[in-house]
Amino acid sequence: MKFTDGNWLLQPGVKANYPAEVFEAQAQNGELELYVPTRHIRHRGDTLEGPVLTVRVSSPMQDVLRVRVSHFEGLHPRTPDFPIFESSDVPEIHLDEDFATVTSGQLTARIHRKNYSLEFVAGGEVITRSPSRGTGYIRSDQHGTFVHEQLTLGVGENVYGLGERFTSFVKNGQNVEVWNRDGGTGSDQAYKNVPFYLTNKGYGVFVRQPEQVSFEVATEKVSRVQFSVAGESLEYYVIYGPTPKEILQKYTTLTGKPALPPAWSFGLWLTTSFTTSYDENTVNSFLDGMQERNLPLSVFHFDCFWMKAFRWCDFEWDSEVFPDPEGMLDRLHGRGLKVCVWINPYIAQRSSLFREAAEKGYLLKRKDGSVWQWDLWQPGMGIVDFTNPAACEWFAGHMKRLSKMGVDSFKTDFGERIPTEDVQWFDGSDPQRMHNFYPYLYNKVVFEALQEETGEAALFARSATAGCQQFPVHWGGDCDSTFESMAESLRGGLSLTLSGFGYWSHDIGGFEGMPPAELYKRWTAFGLMSSHSRLHGSTSYRVPWLFDEESVDVLRHFSYLKNRLMPYLFQQAVHTHQTGIPMMRAMLLEFPEDPACHMLDRQYMLGDSLLVAPVFSKDNLAEYYVPEGTWTDLFTGLPVEGGRWVREQYGFLSMPLLVKPGSLLVTGSTEARAEYDYGEDAVITIYQLRDGETARVTVPTLSGEVDYTLTVTRVGDAYQVQQSGNLRPYELKVAGQSGPVKVLPASEVVVL
Repeated sequence: MKFTDGNWLLQPGVKANYPAEVFEAQAQNGELELYVPTRHIRHRGDTLEGPVLTVRVSSPMQDVLRVRVSHFEGLHPRTPDFPIFESSDVPEIHLDEDFATVTSGQLTARIHRKNYSLEFVAGGEVITRSPSRGTGYIRSDQHGTFVHEQLTLGVGENVYGLGERFTSFVKNGQNVEVWNRDGGTGSDQAYKNVPFYLTNKGYGVFVRQPEQVSFEVATEKVSRVQFSVAGESLEYYVIYGPTPKEILQKYTTLTGKPALPPAWSFGLWLTTSFTTSYDENTVNSFLDGMQERNLPLSVFHFDCFWMKAFRWCDFEWDSEVFPDPEGMLDRLHGRGLKVCVWINPYIAQRSSLFREAAEKGYLLKRKDGSVWQWDLWQPGMGIVDFTNPAACEWFAGHMKRLSKMGVDSFKTDFGERIPTEDVQWFDGSDPQRMHNFYPYLYNKVVFEALQEETGEAALFARSATAGCQQFPVHWGGDCDSTFESMAESLRGGLSLTLSGFGYWSHDIGGFEGMPPAELYKRWTAFGLMSSHSRLHGSTSYRVPWLFDEESVDVLRHFSYLKNRLMPYLFQQAVHTHQTGIPMMRAMLLEFPEDPACHMLDRQYMLGDSLLVAPVFSKDNLAEYYVPEGTWTDLFTGLPVEGGRWVREQYGFLSMPLLVKPGSLLVTGSTEARAEYDYGEDAVITIYQLRDGETARVTVPTLSGEVDYTLTVTRVGDAYQVQQSGNLRPYELKVAGQSGPVKVLPASEVVVL
């Protein structure tokens, strides 16, 4: 929230206190502790009143500095906290008369002692700082106390991230409330709020506060980012990159790397849709229709009404509609399909589980000990209290039971509407902090239950916060069936992947409404060139023959393409799991030195090598930017010169899909499914490799291990090739060149 009224005044009823000087400083156990009065101490009489702030600076890992500002410290500890993964590195701390410094790796916090300010220095330059009146302790007559920090923005500095936000991609000029809400994709509300941002100037900031955090991004002060929380303390981390990729690598080392989803999850998912009428015959009609039209499918999803109305969630199949669920699941598996079912963490009063959960204390309670209930979404529903270990075990038990029955995945819907008034959590957690943190506990329980039961896990999760990237996959939520909503969905996805999330999906065709055929076809191409791909709607089905015959052709064309690309895509997924660098990347992430890429939100890189620019218009016109170099159109094989904007029209069986120069792109031998032996009869194509340049590519196994690695160096008009790992046959090609590739005889094969 804003505390000032312009440059000189404060809001009515607001009193602000700012650090004036460092009165005492001491270093112990790898932490610098500063005692900071909010007025200058001229004589002993000035020490008699406060407020006085305590500022602690430490380091959880190299190139990351933690700052904690607190006023009253005698309060009960507030939980939960975002889990972080700390190293044993100890920072260097130095004190002299004028400065106190803490150095971790390449990053230094420098505190001016006489007139308090805090600078973050890397490479000999100040990358950001908390200037005079940047840190503040606020008393508001209406709203209580707050602690805020303000970090400066330089000329041309852009702010990105803060979760899956559907507003403008660059966050400058926005007031962002980090507070999970079920608001669809068309407003400034978000399902996935993450108090982390990065900038194009080499650093990121993680505010380790699970409660509501208010960000004023170049609004309260247009040259600063302000973030504030209610209460008596504030903790944040500055993460030095300097590149955006390095920032995300370090942030996800701190908060958790994305797990590796199983290979089958990257294939096409088809659902029943939400309120449509369906039974096993309906499901079979969809599957038969897909098979008859040679449309490959990996996963079939049953949405809410696999359970009886008013009984969500009792985790029991509606016997009137599905009289033989075990047999049905066996039959679906016999078709080569995986099965996903919808769940949420709410137990309706009509559910057979409600009484059991209430009696055993598995549901969130009011302060008087009664079950917290309301009628929004499901009549009389209670909320599972995942702070109770017994409730977690109980909930996980139902997941494992369904898994034994044949369910392979869960769509973990909801988790945003978590109350904060008149509630008592089992472990005494602070209600404000639990609101955003709840989806972390919810998705962790389901993800780990699947892993324990099957050895692999893939969710389709909607709500999230910091750290939830460890439990993929996440999808964008309820979008409209319009081109505008298609574009806002992509903005949200790119913001999320710049917030530490590795994999992302969306509802192909839009969730609300019936998409026109032209939108369905364009969204199909976009959806199948995303990390994960799902056909899903609200009141209408999403099988392609309901739109027109060309929609069938488009779905087949791009499904086949994605499956052929799976050796490349799955290796990119492995890289995401290992590094935290997302599969779907904002252009800024891959080309930080190109200022033209800093604002782009209608195109992205899918892994290292593929540029994807969905078509967002009825007139078939695509407008996109190509970075420097000679790229190659994947469909036509023609070169595309970069360093410029391109405006072209595309038919529905095409889209801007370019291969980056210097790439080795691996394609597979199978187009009928996503999960197969990626090393068998692979085709490796060389794209615009310059003389003397070397490229390397790894072909993965289905477990994410290395099958073999190919290293190619161009020497004149020939290529030196080295293979390491398993000795597997492959076909080597050069893009735009017919005939055999000239391979130098000095090439080696190294078998491990």
